Amino acid sequence: MRSVLPVLLVLTLGQALGLQQGDSAASAPPSAEPRTARSKKGLQVQMTDDALALGIAHAAINVQLGDLVRRSAELEGGAPDRQGVALAPGWTLREAALSALDAQVRPLAAAGVEVNFILLARATGDPELDALLLDPRYDPSAPNQLGAFRASDEAGRTFLRALVGALAQRYAPGSAVGQVRGWIVGNEVNSHWWWYNLGRATLDEVAAAYEPAVRTVHEAVCARDPDARTYVSLEHHWGIRFAAGDARQSCAGRALLEAFAARARAQGDFAWHVAYHPYPEDLFDCRFWLDESALPTPDSPRVTFKNLTVLTDHLASEPLRFAGAPRRVILSEQGFHCPSEPDGERLQAEAFARAWRAVEHNDGIDAFIYHRHVDHAHEGGLRFGLWTNAPGSVATPGTRRPLWELFRVCDTAEGPAALARALAGTGALHQGATLDERRR
Repeated sequence: MRSVLPVLLVLTLGQALGLQQGDSAASAPPSAEPRTARSKKGLQVQMTDDALALGIAHAAINVQLGDLVRRSAELEGGAPDRQGVALAPGWTLREAALSALDAQVRPLAAAGVEVNFILLARATGDPELDALLLDPRYDPSAPNQLGAFRASDEAGRTFLRALVGALAQRYAPGSAVGQVRGWIVGNEVNSHWWWYNLGRATLDEVAAAYEPAVRTVHEAVCARDPDARTYVSLEHHWGIRFAAGDARQSCAGRALLEAFAARARAQGDFAWHVAYHPYPEDLFDCRFWLDESALPTPDSPRVTFKNLTVLTDHLASEPLRFAGAPRRVILSEQGFHCPSEPDGERLQAEAFARAWRAVEHNDGIDAFIYHRHVDHAHEGGLRFGLWTNAPGSVATPGTRRPLWELFRVCDTAEGPAALARALAGTGALHQGATLDERRR
């Protein structure tokens, strides 16, 4: 039997967060100073205990927003329908999904790790929910079923604001679960057809759809935590677009960034920042120092670890500054493929050592969040992991790679010597061990 939703429980975002009419994040002080985290080292975490043993200071967690939502009359495990924050008439939060997210956040936050959410909109298969969540131009043939957020009208923005606002309240400063510091909106938006689909779209159409989504997330989050950071997401194509698609499926990162910034200024600028993915030119060749398309010029075709200063210098230019300061950068996803050749593990470790040195000395970058923790069988043959995956498994940890130990010590007193050995290509970094052996 469907319960009747009392008018009192149809909460607006302001009511849900205890805000007064007229309050907004626009009055909050900007957050444009470098973070004071103990290190730039981060990881997209699969095994929490192992991640903490590695001494990470940053973590990134994928959050599929559609998975957090349910019809308000549905019950979970026979429990009474408690009608929490109503996101829209007939829709509320899924407590079981939130509890699962809590289980990821809690131990990381308790250990002082800065947690970042990557906010994603994957098609759910429920037409009514997808109509609230996804841009109406979303193409169901999208390769990864990841769509743009519906932010082109007030109904979509209201839903997104309520959903993100509820998360921001749950993970605000002082939360019993733990604080989330960073909020990344979508994924690799310059390759939108694959990762932020709004159908076939021009550069201007992508910027026009993305800017209100990022602004809405920023307002919802900063209403609860003025020091939280909201990030736009870009991959390594800078002066060129991803060539696998046409001009209505991808666009150059720099051009999208500038179009986004212009729209933000026109609507009233706010403190957005950049989550960048500086993968090597060829994802199967970890030797980024050989990248031919990563040039030391503002119009470089790509920005990889070879030429990271192109990105940070551009963000320091006057048209892109906010409140007089450059936008901040986190490197929220990148890894180094371990070739299957005998020298592969040494090359992977050398690539990380070179990248760490580049990031360590770049004051415009706050975090280097490594991808992946464990190799994944469905990642097209790429082997980025600190761990191999067990034979026949998708991502069950198998054997620890030499990179694991280098990653562990890179920001410690042992780091300089370990990094020097990796850069010289000499010395066994670490003897492999299975996860079971490590836990003994």
